[in-house]
Amino acid sequence: MLIQNKRTMLYQTLATAVAIIHFAFIVFVVLGGFLVLRWPVLKWVHLPAAIWGAVIEIGGFVCPLTDIENAFLRRAGAAGYDDGFIAHHLFGVIYPQGLTRGMEFAIAVFVIVVNTAVYRKVFH
Repeated sequence: MLIQNKRTMLYQTLATAVAIIHFAFIVFVVLGGFLVLRWPVLKWVHLPAAIWGAVIEIGGFVCPLTDIENAFLRRAGAAGYDDGFIAHHLFGVIYPQGLTRGMEFAIAVFVIVVNTAVYRKVFH
């Protein structure tokens, strides 16, 4: 029983760690362009991350980090969740009624516009 509890705790901790990393990645995608203004060398990390984030949102895909978090949650004995990371963890706070496809598209457009403006400044 003690081994099972430790195993459950380990997988729950791993799921939490993935959720934190996932959240940090999303913040980096959305706001990392401002870091690029300060440290231009970060553009080689941020630009692919921003493109990936936009493709995931516009394409309606599920980020692999969501699948990893869910796998750990299920190994810990939890149910996991069916909607995406943002919808599950953040939209209860940001959008009281939940996420719609139009909202996903609007978020992606916002991120693209902000980062395009930043990168125009960086590359000129």
